[in-house]
Amino acid sequence: MTLLVLYGGTFDPVHQGHLGVARHARDALHADVALMPAADPPHKGPTRADAAQRAQMLRLAVDGEPGLRVDLRELQRTGPSYTFDTLQGLRSQLGAERPCAILLGEDSFLTLDTWHRWRELFGLAHIVVAGRAAHGQEHYDEARSQVPVQLREATDARWVDDPRALHWAPAGLLFALQQPLFPQSATELRRRIAAGEPWDAWVAPAVAAYIRRQGLYR
Repeated sequence: MTLLVLYGGTFDPVHQGHLGVARHARDALHADVALMPAADPPHKGPTRADAAQRAQMLRLAVDGEPGLRVDLRELQRTGPSYTFDTLQGLRSQLGAERPCAILLGEDSFLTLDTWHRWRELFGLAHIVVAGRAAHGQEHYDEARSQVPVQLREATDARWVDDPRALHWAPAGLLFALQQPLFPQSATELRRRIAAGEPWDAWVAPAVAAYIRRQGLYR
């Protein structure tokens, strides 16, 4: 069965950096990637575009992209977007055998032990930790050494070096994915739009047209 990777975020708005991360994960892991907008991220402030607008921008961004799709399950649920609840719902839909993973940045992974029911996440999915390829393997080794003690104790035996292992089990493993460096950020993109500076190249053409029609981020 094909590995399914969940790539969550606010996507406010979705930009070429987000798409680059999703494409790289798809190709490097030979996986299907679902971009999943959060309705109420527990660790972030309110979004600038509403849920319906962010969902539509994602649909426009991935239209025609093989192996990429949008998953709106977190927008369809009230309350905070806890990853545990999301994965539990996904498992009830897909069954216990489909290999699934969540894609996290290094900073998010280092705070994993503060998440809601974090220890139970490993019974529901693999975790792919994405970092910058430009930093090299030494950076990865150093980053792993900085993991908080209780998180390290829970994860040290779970790391694998071969991405194929993520296809051989439904959940429970950790893999470090070195990502290319993408310069875009949603914060800078919103600033550019508000300031009237060039920004179109940072998003898919259909997304740029939608932002203009909706008058977003001005």
